[in-house]
Amino acid sequence: MLSRALKQAISRTALPAGRRAIACNVGSISTLPSRLPIGRNMSMAADTTISNPAMFCRQCEQTQDHIACRTVGICGKSPETSTMQDVLMQTVKSLSLWAVAAREAGASADEMKDANSWTLSSVFSTLTNVNFDESRIEEFIKEGMTIKRDLEQMVRAKGGVAPDGDVARLDLSKMDTDELEDFGYTVSIPELQKAMGNDDCFSLVEIASYGAKGACAYAAHCRQLGYVDEDVMTGIHHVFAKVASNEPDMEGLLANALRVGELNGKILEMLDTAHAATFGAPEPTQVKVTATKGKCILVSGHDLLDLETLLKQTEGTGVNVYTHGEMLPAHGYPGLKKYPHLVGNYGTAWQNQKFEFALFPGPVVVTTNCILEPRRKYKDRLYSINEVGVAGVKHIKDGDFSEVIEQAQSCKGFPRTIDPADYLTVGFNHRAVLPLAGKVIDA
Repeated sequence: MLSRALKQAISRTALPAGRRAIACNVGSISTLPSRLPIGRNMSMAADTTISNPAMFCRQCEQTQDHIACRTVGICGKSPETSTMQDVLMQTVKSLSLWAVAAREAGASADEMKDANSWTLSSVFSTLTNVNFDESRIEEFIKEGMTIKRDLEQMVRAKGGVAPDGDVARLDLSKMDTDELEDFGYTVSIPELQKAMGNDDCFSLVEIASYGAKGACAYAAHCRQLGYVDEDVMTGIHHVFAKVASNEPDMEGLLANALRVGELNGKILEMLDTAHAATFGAPEPTQVKVTATKGKCILVSGHDLLDLETLLKQTEGTGVNVYTHGEMLPAHGYPGLKKYPHLVGNYGTAWQNQKFEFALFPGPVVVTTNCILEPRRKYKDRLYSINEVGVAGVKHIKDGDFSEVIEQAQSCKGFPRTIDPADYLTVGFNHRAVLPLAGKVIDA
């Protein structure tokens, strides 16, 4: 039998039945086979099908068979986490409908602050290789329900028009983990695609959704640096509000997808400005890629503010800091390379971390979307921060790296400096390159 909370939520959320079809009229769950296509075009008419997949995730280029991960993610994502992320994205759509209504009712930027911040962080957490911790995803869902309730009250207090429909009425606030997972199968990608009934239109839904996820990640970096554009946040909420509908509105969905492109352009311009204003304009810089003797910490991802915070806290401790993967460009910023204990870059790209982190002789901090399920050999030296999370991995709160620094001082570090050293050059920002365009063309 269904719990009372599950009955209430489902009765208010008449979404398409999924892997476990929910029959509200009898208050029970019956298992029905779901026929999921594995054809490259994802057409529902495909002849080859899979019944009852444990998950369905296709948001990265590494998906199983170039179609979708259906048993466990190539990245290591579990079916439980994947399903919980589907629930979180449905929560984002529901909150976005109310955010649009709140602005139309006259809500100020300050009144929208919590909704804006939650949207960016929660969507960022669903990106590939960001958060594998189901409990953290559930926290985002619960927080989203609270903020959505506040928006509902705001709309009514301001005499606004409440959004209609099942997604707007979504209420997951009283569900436990198992109930949220059950609900997640009803809002999986194949179920939402079947509910729309038009593959071309649903492709536009997918394009807008994944594009908006990337936009939210970079907008989250902007927010950390104090740059928030209310017009951008308005656009993000409109995008998610549009994809909340099952209406096969080809023209409207195409315009929505194009809007994501416009938003991304604005966000990247804002992030470029924020980085240059905070850390200085990047300039060509040689980066050492061989070891320097001493205790050490490795920082991966692309959150420059986290790197700066760590550099400040490690000053005078005798601990060197290395970048990894997408953090390599940090060496081109004057405000970061001024720290003498930012000694170089270690390793290669994020996909090689299981080997490289295992060999690094100190703790590793992962700041953004580049974490993989860790090996036992280095899991006790791995730390996450912000939206990043893996079950069993220590999570840094409030920018306090003291535990990381303490562990670095207890690790063996690099025993010697490699000489002669090897170098890479970074820092070819448009501010440095474009003034030389004429000379380059003439050459």
